Amino acid sequence: MDLRLKFNEDVVNYEKMRPTYVEELFQDVIRYSDLNQGKRALEVGIGTGQATLPFLNTGCEITAIELGEDLAKFSAEKFSRFPHFHVIHSDFESVRLEPEQYDLIYSATAFHWIPQEIGYPKAYQLLRSGGVLALFWNRPFPARRDDLHEAMQHIYAKYAPSSKEPAPHTEQKSLEMVHTLEQYGFADVNFKIYHQTRTFDAPSYVALLNTYSDHRAFPEELRVRIEQEMIEAINHYGGKVELHDTLDLYLARKP
Repeated sequence: MDLRLKFNEDVVNYEKMRPTYVEELFQDVIRYSDLNQGKRALEVGIGTGQATLPFLNTGCEITAIELGEDLAKFSAEKFSRFPHFHVIHSDFESVRLEPEQYDLIYSATAFHWIPQEIGYPKAYQLLRSGGVLALFWNRPFPARRDDLHEAMQHIYAKYAPSSKEPAPHTEQKSLEMVHTLEQYGFADVNFKIYHQTRTFDAPSYVALLNTYSDHRAFPEELRVRIEQEMIEAINHYGGKVELHDTLDLYLARKP
C-alpha cells in the first residue's frame, strides 16, 4: 500500500491533531510571491488544509491537489465558502494541468513524497515566469532528552527495532535543499527557519502518532501495544510530552 494513503484513513483525527504553521511563515510566502486577488496558486498535498486559509484570505484563486479521496472531500467542504477554491483528487505526478498557469505553487510537509526528478521539473513547468515555488515542512523533535524520551525510544526499540528516530534539522540540510532547487533551474532561492513548541498529554500524543503514516503502517496488534506503553510511560513521567517544531521554508522563483 502507498503509505501516502495512510493519511486518508482517519480524516477527523488528522484535522484535529496535525499542527498549522506559524503566521510569520505564511506572511513571508505571501510577501515573496506578492499573492493577491488577481493571482493563481496551486497547493500540492492539501491534507485537511492546515496551510490553506492564510493564502485563501488573500483573495487569490487556489487549486489543491490531494491523493486521499476522503481528505480531498473534507477540504473541499471545509473551504467551500471560497468561490475561487477547488480540489482535484489526484496525485501531483499524474494530474494534468496547463503549463505556465500559476503564480505560486506551495506544499506543506508533503513534497518529499514526490520523486524530485518528477516534482521539481513539473512545478517549474506549471509556474509562470516570475512565479514562486514555496516548500515548507514541520519537523517535530522532543523538546529535551530526558527520562521520558529514553523510555519512549526503548518502546520503539522493543517493538519496532527498525524504526529510527528522526535527526534534528540542520542548516546544512537547508543548504542542500537550496542547491537542489538551483539545480532544477530555480533562481533567487532562499530559506528561513522558524520554531514553535507544542505540549501533549498521553491520549493526545497517541492521537498525534496516528496521523503519521509509518505509525499507522504497523500491524494493528503491534500498534496497540506501542500506544499502550507510550501512554503508561508518559503518565509515569509527569503526564506531558513537549515537542519542539522546526519549520523550514524554501522560496524559489522561476526566471
